Amino acid sequence: MQVGIHLGFQNLHGMPDGDFFRRETQLAIEAEAMGFDFAAAVEHHFTDYAACPDPLQLLTYVAAKTSTIKLMPAAVILPWNDPLRVVEKTAMLDHLSNGRVILGMGRGAARREFTGFRTDLADSRDRFDEAAPMILAGLETGFVEGAGPHFPQPRVEVRPRPEGWSKDRCVMVSMSRSSVEEAAELGLRTLRFSQGDWTKALPEIEFYRDTFARLHGKAAPPFVISDFVVCFEDEAQVVDYTDKYFSAQFQQVAEHYEFGAEHFRSLPSYSTYVYMGEAAKAAGGPDKAYRDYISGNMIGTPDQLVEKHFTRQRMVGDYWIIANFSFGGMPYEDVYRQMRVFAEKVMPRLKEGAPVAA
Repeated sequence: MQVGIHLGFQNLHGMPDGDFFRRETQLAIEAEAMGFDFAAAVEHHFTDYAACPDPLQLLTYVAAKTSTIKLMPAAVILPWNDPLRVVEKTAMLDHLSNGRVILGMGRGAARREFTGFRTDLADSRDRFDEAAPMILAGLETGFVEGAGPHFPQPRVEVRPRPEGWSKDRCVMVSMSRSSVEEAAELGLRTLRFSQGDWTKALPEIEFYRDTFARLHGKAAPPFVISDFVVCFEDEAQVVDYTDKYFSAQFQQVAEHYEFGAEHFRSLPSYSTYVYMGEAAKAAGGPDKAYRDYISGNMIGTPDQLVEKHFTRQRMVGDYWIIANFSFGGMPYEDVYRQMRVFAEKVMPRLKEGAPVAA
């Protein structure tokens, strides 16, 4: 069991961007002292939803301020990034951090971000499928090349040369059957965001594991779950903070991704976002739908979170956790407080548990 912290960069505090960005980044540095295994950073652009345009650059700063915590861009969005530059920047960060990088890759889902980068959401799958093998080969061989229509690349050597890379150090965000199939084909660990009832995700999780084992002749690695966390010892405070801050971030998620929008219906690989929109509509809108959404995340007192983890583990099998403590405009004093409670009273108990078969 590996437990990381997920930096979401959701600025609902009304703080100046510079102050907010420094406060959010500091969480990763404090996480090392608290014993977290890795720090993960999103890539998002243009809005208060999650303003971190370059997680690799951000984690270079974190690397200089830390010595042991692993560094995970979670994820670099490949349709918006040149594959050669991803390999170069990843190799640089890995050298500067003495081999602490775990590269996360995703393809994005927000139409407004694709528009900002002058690309079409409908092309995201093709662009990702072209870029991912180029990046994986580039990190393992030190050479990047490609003949595809989106990222034509003459063969070129990367300097500084990547060292010690394998697919074990790469993660792919996978929230649909087609995505988990591609992750399995590429031999990658998969990352999922908690979005409600985990029984609904079981068919995709099992399909991923079966496909991985069939193609590679070995068991798939534990997948990664990104959870929003509310963790306080006072149950009344858990309820209060969930209603106040978790609901605010869910509203941001729904608006940013346009849950249920018609353009998703013509894109089967984005079926999750159709489902989330339908769930919100059935519940009377995002302000009520979030109550189903929280059921899949780590919300509760320390004892409740430990119980929730082992219940979920028995259902889905072994996994890693990335915990997002900062969202919805929650004051940073409270963010740090719940991080400490989680690190002291939840994380050790998660790590001492024996592996459980799915």
